[in-house]
Amino acid sequence: MGGDLAGRRGGGSATPGSRGFPGGGQGGSGWGCGGDVEESAGGGVLQPRHPHAVHQLVFYSVYGGWDAAVRGPPPYWFPSPVYSKDTNLGRILEFHGRKLLGTSYSNPIDSFSLFQKFSVQHPEVYWEIVLQELSLKFQENPRCILDTSDQSKYGGKWLPGAVLNISECCLLPMKRSDDSVAIVWRDEGDDSSVNCLSLKELRDQVMMVANALDATFSKGDAIAIDMPMTVTAVIIYLAIILAGYVVVSIADSFAAKEIETRIRVSKAQGIFTQDFIIRGGKAVPLYSRVVEGSPCKAIVVPASGKGLEVELRNNDLSWNDFLSSVERFPRPFHYFPVYQPIDAIINVLFSSGTTGDPKAIPWSQLSPIRCAADSWAHIDVQSRDILCWPTNLGWVMGPITVYSCFLSGATLALYHGSPLERGFGKFVQDAGVTILGTVPSLVKSWKNSNCLEGLDWTKIRTLSSTGEASDVDDDLWLSSQAGYKPIIECCGGTELASSYIFGNPLQCQAFGAFSTPGMSTGFVILSEQGLPYPDNQPCVGEVGLFAQNMGSSVKLLNADHEKVYLEGMPIYNGMQLRRHGDIIERTVGGYYRVHGRADDTMNLGGIKTSSVEIERICNRADANILETAAVSVRMHNGGPEQLVIFVVPKDRSSDWEAGVLETKFQRAIRANLNPLFKVSFVRVVAEFPRTASNKLLRRVLRDQMKKELSARPRM
Repeated sequence: MGGDLAGRRGGGSATPGSRGFPGGGQGGSGWGCGGDVEESAGGGVLQPRHPHAVHQLVFYSVYGGWDAAVRGPPPYWFPSPVYSKDTNLGRILEFHGRKLLGTSYSNPIDSFSLFQKFSVQHPEVYWEIVLQELSLKFQENPRCILDTSDQSKYGGKWLPGAVLNISECCLLPMKRSDDSVAIVWRDEGDDSSVNCLSLKELRDQVMMVANALDATFSKGDAIAIDMPMTVTAVIIYLAIILAGYVVVSIADSFAAKEIETRIRVSKAQGIFTQDFIIRGGKAVPLYSRVVEGSPCKAIVVPASGKGLEVELRNNDLSWNDFLSSVERFPRPFHYFPVYQPIDAIINVLFSSGTTGDPKAIPWSQLSPIRCAADSWAHIDVQSRDILCWPTNLGWVMGPITVYSCFLSGATLALYHGSPLERGFGKFVQDAGVTILGTVPSLVKSWKNSNCLEGLDWTKIRTLSSTGEASDVDDDLWLSSQAGYKPIIECCGGTELASSYIFGNPLQCQAFGAFSTPGMSTGFVILSEQGLPYPDNQPCVGEVGLFAQNMGSSVKLLNADHEKVYLEGMPIYNGMQLRRHGDIIERTVGGYYRVHGRADDTMNLGGIKTSSVEIERICNRADANILETAAVSVRMHNGGPEQLVIFVVPKDRSSDWEAGVLETKFQRAIRANLNPLFKVSFVRVVAEFPRTASNKLLRRVLRDQMKKELSARPRM
């Protein structure tokens, strides 16, 4: 069976209508089920209720003879002709494809790659189409899509002359009616019902808060939000922008020192926060951290109930007192939005930097358009969808999620509590979530705790993942929970307002891999000499982005933007390339994998490799391994780099012999990667150091190992 499947499925393309291993679900096709949606809906042999071991057995048996070096990553999901025409991009291609691509156009699946290239070569044409698809209202229309007359602006000037308020666009009944549900949510510990807020109710609440802001702050002030991503937090976020202020995004996990840094860099004049954070039934203090980290005025929202459980500083306000400032207004639910040029700053976000001050990245009103358009195109967010992505407004995925929903007319689903517990999974089930976003570490936790057992996630039609490299087996588990729906991988950054590589519902998807550059996004992969590899050639190198990328940052508040992103990058076909810092691989078959940051590569015996590639193999070397981290260090007396594997076991109470693990890792690396790579040290640890956004800090592990080695007596 495996050979037959492999013979008909090659790399990034598939033949619609062919047959293979049945495991599909509604909205597209599962393993090899390339027929019509009606055929594959619910018709798969494997079901979410089956143990993961069964899914593993079948998947790895089917692809047991698959040679990834020759064929690329094995695809597990294939778009069907019927399903493809119901996607956002498929619909656009059916309507415009023949006009744009001429006789080269055949159908959405076979012509997608041509259309992606067309969008890079003709961004004005692409964006003119897509802007009509989003909920956008310009007070003054742009003079054009892209103005490249000023040679000093490497990326050109996008939508010059446009004036709007992007928050107002989120609140207008353009893609839905006033009575439609804008937000659904549930509080942790209350599984009885799903709460709903209509678009009109949301707009009224935002306008009331906007009026209260005017009664408390001065126009143009930067105002921080440091609280969980609740309904109230989203209302505050939209209100700040509606009223012409600037949001300063601060993650609720930060310590006082990190809060102070972000307040200082952004010059915020106020901050919205909560008294506590409720997670896993525990109340974690938040207001006290804000008090320690910032002297500016705080408006404090109660985590539960109507009253606060903390005593406030003299200058601070409770949420109720803040809102009471507009009670005397004759029309507290009415507000005239503040309209600004397209390039006006609306949001200051911060990189998850680990040394020095994090980069302060200002978003203009272009940024929401970019992230919403990419979610519309690649994750296929539609007005019928209910989208849930457990995140925080302090990280880039918070604003991306807000704009992806409201500018596409979809419903935003919020869980007020820990996403690690069964309660979150039950909310996804009860709310009827159709698009679920994740990060790989969250998926790993769900899988290992088995907390989702017995829940029904089959209403999900699309999954998405970002933040770090995905594990193939974890992705297999996640997709199977939703009846083998596609996982759209995304990789980008705060400064891009989106991703530069994605999956896409018009292409075959492979676990832990990306299938395409983003729409209207161009890049090359650079060799060690800084030269671009030829298009379509399998290779590994640093990515160089085309600077002409709508929505990307053009300045930093606390660093030299040109030095950070452009200095030292080559010119490609007359175009300045932009630095992003990722090492990526283009595989046989046209898929992409991210190998981590440029400083996470290593040279083992004269051969360049990445931490991520080694970790993928080591994670599967023993069933009791939760995760691994690979770093390289040099001995104090010089010599070649030494490979060190750090291990977090699932069962931390057991005694682990590093020598046994070293043998298993060596055997796995020799068989699956390179027989010349030697594992020099293995260290078992309780947990890995991570940034507040949950990114693995290999640098810290590397420094720990260097310190250990330097303390050894010199021979």
